[in-house]
Amino acid sequence: MTENRSQPDYSGRYYLVLAGFVLLVLMVVGRLVCLQVESQDFLQDQGDRRVVRVENVPAYRGLIADRNGEPLAVSTPVTTLWFNPQELIEAQYAWPFLAQKTGVKESSLKNRILRNQDRQFIYLRRHMNPTKAEEVLAMGVPGVYAVEEHRRYYPAGEVTSHLVGFTNIDEVGQEGIELSFEQFLKGEPGKKRVIKDLRRRIVKDVGLIRPAAPGNDITLSIDLRAQYLAYRELLSAVTEYKASAGTAVAIDIATGEVLALVNQPSYNPNNRDPDDVPNFRNRALTDVFEPGSTVKPFTVAAALASGKWKPYSKVDTSPGYLRIGSKTIRDMSNYQVIDLGTIIAKSSNVGASKLALSLEPDYLARFFHKMGLGEATGVGFPGESVGMLPARQKWRPIELATLSYGYGLSVTALQLAQAYATLGSGGIKRPVSLLKVDGTVPGERVLDETVARQVVQMMEGVVDEHGTAKRARVPGYRVAGKTGTVHKVAASGYQDHRYLALFAGVAPVEDPAIALVVVIDDPKGDMYYGGLVAAPVFSRVMAGLLRVKNIPPDKAFETYVGISRQSVPRS
Repeated sequence: MTENRSQPDYSGRYYLVLAGFVLLVLMVVGRLVCLQVESQDFLQDQGDRRVVRVENVPAYRGLIADRNGEPLAVSTPVTTLWFNPQELIEAQYAWPFLAQKTGVKESSLKNRILRNQDRQFIYLRRHMNPTKAEEVLAMGVPGVYAVEEHRRYYPAGEVTSHLVGFTNIDEVGQEGIELSFEQFLKGEPGKKRVIKDLRRRIVKDVGLIRPAAPGNDITLSIDLRAQYLAYRELLSAVTEYKASAGTAVAIDIATGEVLALVNQPSYNPNNRDPDDVPNFRNRALTDVFEPGSTVKPFTVAAALASGKWKPYSKVDTSPGYLRIGSKTIRDMSNYQVIDLGTIIAKSSNVGASKLALSLEPDYLARFFHKMGLGEATGVGFPGESVGMLPARQKWRPIELATLSYGYGLSVTALQLAQAYATLGSGGIKRPVSLLKVDGTVPGERVLDETVARQVVQMMEGVVDEHGTAKRARVPGYRVAGKTGTVHKVAASGYQDHRYLALFAGVAPVEDPAIALVVVIDDPKGDMYYGGLVAAPVFSRVMAGLLRVKNIPPDKAFETYVGISRQSVPRS
């Protein structure tokens, strides 16, 4: 007989678990009700006040400095104010205050707010002084916020504007070095995670995602002391002679570095005006002109390099003019029989023409090309002109003649300065550099050293008592150079009463260290010759450059008294 056993009763446990589950559900529901009803405003406020965002970390643009480390372009922190029109529309009481503090017309601000109500971001005022921007933010106007940016500042202002250039409001290069080295100078913004409050102000930096990478610094070849000096003297000359424009370029002969490069008219890169736009171009590299008599030393050098002529060779320039076909080439006077040095000293067009006509037809043009005339210098500057040097299969005699004294070709002031630096270096052509160079640059020999030295000594005659540019003298130093007075060209041809006044030269003669070119464009009045207008500027700028470079005075000429030079024979 099987014994009956009673089954365990689990009903109590079931109800216990069920009661626990129901209690848990009631607790969750209660909490949800509490959060959604009683604490909704609090939680919404806290959520709005504690928002995690990813912000850009501004990157500094690279510094531009002169060869001695003097800053020419720097980036400074500024504050940019912006507003959310959807929020600011509710704070009309603050519009007059915002307009006053940000320098914006109240009517203009009102129109911008009303016209952009569908947008959430509009600039109020960019690149404000941080202190003044903080005054606006302290008012707590709804919808007005701030972001940190950088603004480019140029300590030397208009003195270096043509070389350094400028950036736009977003710090992107627009002209000059700022443009040509944009990729090198610009930085790479970083990113960071931050917590912002309701007014979108950063409450806390949570963490750096990617650090900002600053741009690279650039050291230019110019010496700011020399730049100031050249700028001052050029401005003075352009003002005195009521000229349309002017340019001065100085090159270190041993390195090819540009020590000073200035133009007139100029502009202030820190406060540009729409009327300044025509003045933005760097005339020393972009404007071309016929060099006139400043190429006569190269014509003489070509004649010597050909082997057909010697420094003491004679040229009969009588009766003071030369007929070639229907054209007549004239000198200022009848210099009669003269040597090659006198062709340069007296600036004889007839003598230069006869030298050119004695050479192979294309020899002179090829020689000019070797010296760097009519070709880009390779500095990489935006908008640099290459000039024009004719290349003909058949040269007419009149074309060769005019080429010999600087007509029928065009150059820039920088090209001409490089060519004179080549003469000064003993025939070594060095690349021109706008950046600082360490040490001496080897360069390429394009002219026999003896010939180059002979021509430099001949150019010294230009500044003596019987030359065309006594005003180019530099007390204490022997100077060699050449004047040029060129008719300006218009659509109708050469203009009778408009000129370019030029002077180009090197110093000191014994061991040339600096080449300098001065161009005065369209001087007004009776004073328009290169020896009268450009030569004095050359004298004052070269004197300052020699001091800046610590070049000692010539031992043989501690005081310039205009005595006879011991140069090439002229017998």
